[in-house]
Amino acid sequence: MTMTASVQDEGGPSGTFAPLRESSFRRIWLASVFSNFAQLFLGVGAAWEMTQITKSPSMIALVQTALMLPMVFVSLPAGAIADMYDKRKVAMAGLALSSVFAATLALFGFLDLLSPWVLLAFCSLVGTGVALYGPSWQSSIPEQVSLRNLPAAIGLGTVSFNVARSFGPALGGLIVLAAGAKAVFALTAVLYWPLLAAFSLWKREHVPSRLPPERIDRAIVGGARYAINSPPIRTSFLRAFMYCLTSASTTALAPLVARDQLHGDAATYGLLLGVTGVGALLGALNVNNVRDRFATEPTVRLLALGTGLPLIVIAMSNSLVITCAAYFLIGLSNIFTIALLNINVQLSAPRWVAARALSLYGSSLTSGVAIGAWAWGSFAGGIGLSNAYYVSGAATLLTFLLGYWMPLSRDEEGEKETVDIGFEPNLALGLSMRSGPIVVEVDYRVDPDSAREFYAVMTRMQRMRKRIGAFEWSISRDIEDPWLWTERYHCPTWGDYLRMRDRYTQMDFDVQAEAQSYSEVPGGMIVRRRLERPYGSVRWKADSPDPRHDTIQYIGP
Repeated sequence: MTMTASVQDEGGPSGTFAPLRESSFRRIWLASVFSNFAQLFLGVGAAWEMTQITKSPSMIALVQTALMLPMVFVSLPAGAIADMYDKRKVAMAGLALSSVFAATLALFGFLDLLSPWVLLAFCSLVGTGVALYGPSWQSSIPEQVSLRNLPAAIGLGTVSFNVARSFGPALGGLIVLAAGAKAVFALTAVLYWPLLAAFSLWKREHVPSRLPPERIDRAIVGGARYAINSPPIRTSFLRAFMYCLTSASTTALAPLVARDQLHGDAATYGLLLGVTGVGALLGALNVNNVRDRFATEPTVRLLALGTGLPLIVIAMSNSLVITCAAYFLIGLSNIFTIALLNINVQLSAPRWVAARALSLYGSSLTSGVAIGAWAWGSFAGGIGLSNAYYVSGAATLLTFLLGYWMPLSRDEEGEKETVDIGFEPNLALGLSMRSGPIVVEVDYRVDPDSAREFYAVMTRMQRMRKRIGAFEWSISRDIEDPWLWTERYHCPTWGDYLRMRDRYTQMDFDVQAEAQSYSEVPGGMIVRRRLERPYGSVRWKADSPDPRHDTIQYIGP
């Protein structure tokens, strides 16, 4: 992994804008503002165009679902691709796709070929390009800034979005009124170009892995297994999903609030999204300060109240001023919640899986929004707009209780670069990368008086091994020799085992060293690596009889 940081990692937390002193980050960050305008313009134009071609609340709400759904299905493969290949090139490919599909949507609009389902389809296609470049962009931030500036840089990533979010919806609404939604679609295509140019100018040194890339399915499974076996990351995903699911009514039903409750037009809708963005921008500028001063868990709980109560206010309000104030508070709470959880994920994920972890986090957000948008649209169609907001607000308030069931933690923060574990296995068999399964057994001799403490360390070892690629992990104790403990796990292939060895971070290595410290075996442990079902390792003897006529003879491993 190549890090292109120009600011030293010494000292305390950096200021909010310190990452902008690093040229690569500054250039890409500034260009990302334009791409964020593009996405918001598309959302405003598509949502308002949908109100003109259908009166169905569920179809209008599905615009948000169509924009977000690709993030659910494309983000994880995109994260795996970003981890395996050059992040810069993957990001550029995603941006190019978004621009092409937005331009095609504009062409269809000018030719009067748009229908509700065609509009939704192109929203999803543009979202697919965004889902492809998103994990690459986010996971490349540590390569553009120093570790000390990383939390502030992540916060600035949310500022980039919310600068556009503050003005984009209102500006998009004005453009819709002045030139129509088709012009907005065309402008969307153009606004992806600055970020595409910024990535093309980034002189990133891509250092290929010494091992061939994983198969895409195994890379996806590897990312998912890491997240499942990392409590801070897993909890962040679940909390993000529930928060977005319950509060998705905010933007999904905003066109109906503007049209039906406030009796406004596209400009009113843009204003609601604009004040939401202003609140989010104010929050994004203060994420780093809030995180330095307050613990994440109680802050996220408080933010659930700061979202749920304004949703209930929206349900009761027919006043533009009061409704705008409620949207402002929701924007403030929303960005704090999403940014704090994002930072938790980034600081808990090692670099080899960072893009996959971030893509899974993005999927948890967008799946919550996509499912929530559909659900609250259906609720609005069935029980009315105000009642849908009442239910959404109450559900969001209940997420406050999740903090007691699945609290957030920072237990696994630290240096996430991989380390060389210092020795290579000796081979007497001619194994290929596809040989397998590989069975690894590790013997420890532990004083029975330390058995309880050793077992506690091995439960941490279990999570660590599973995170980096082990399957079917177990720990056993000899019934005749209570000193003897055997750890056992599988890797699907020899290549998977070698990749697992390349994934150790210093914290993983520390867990291994702690387990070895309990053992009285020289070196702390005895390791056996075996090829299970070793048919491929069997070779004919040079003087073997002709197998077509005589008894076949083998030599074993």
